Amino acid sequence: MTAFHVMAGSGAGLAHPDIRRIGVADVFDALRLGWQDFNAKPSHYVFLCLIYPIAGVVLATWSSGVNMLPLVYPLVSGFALLGPVAAIGLYEISRRREIGMDTSWRHAFDVRRSPALASILALAFMLLVLFVVWLVVAQSLYTQLFGDMPAASLSALYNQVVGTEQGWSLILIGNAIGFVFAVIVLSTVVVSFPLLLDRDVGVVAAVETSVRATIANPIPVAVWGLIVAAGLVIGSIPVFVGLAVIMPILGHATWHLYRKMVVAPEGK
Repeated sequence: MTAFHVMAGSGAGLAHPDIRRIGVADVFDALRLGWQDFNAKPSHYVFLCLIYPIAGVVLATWSSGVNMLPLVYPLVSGFALLGPVAAIGLYEISRRREIGMDTSWRHAFDVRRSPALASILALAFMLLVLFVVWLVVAQSLYTQLFGDMPAASLSALYNQVVGTEQGWSLILIGNAIGFVFAVIVLSTVVVSFPLLLDRDVGVVAAVETSVRATIANPIPVAVWGLIVAAGLVIGSIPVFVGLAVIMPILGHATWHLYRKMVVAPEGK
């Protein structure tokens, strides 16, 4: 029964929340609302999201050893795959602010009492698996093009990548594969985590709803994906510090994007 609850939620059958069609203007309005949520108590949210720059620095430091150099870029870019998981607390803050409840930073951890916690953890595990698969694919591609011997230094890796035919193949093929991973993650979780936090519908319904929302709003979701990608690049310079501001804003905006795309049940 526990496994069924995780997959299908608390209802007797699979939920099918209604989807609303939105425009690009709605995406930017969600971003504006996300900024308002962040601006309400920025010191609290920066404190909460120090995990982002810290995790980024840790990833870069861990991968700075010679044997891990080829994975520097896949690690940093793939870190975005886990962003929706780390932003769950921000969704909760936006949800509480929306209904006029207390938004003290400690409420970001209220997710641990959510009836959909098991489903949220299952979806988070799915993203972790995708992250690991992305790293394995990236490493395999590098090995196929350059062999088993990694570059001796970061500068050597740079020259290897931009100065050889194999390097340009790595850039083109690697980014194409990364794009596929990004599309899969974006389409499956653009509203999944906020939906699970808002309603205990189960993993299957959450992912299915996210995919339907993407299909119904391909251009707005694509624009949102570009905004997220651009924000992550800007926030990573320098030394990931900007992520402490960029990621909270994107996290709050994700909640408002969910509200715009998924129709709330009657009486809510």
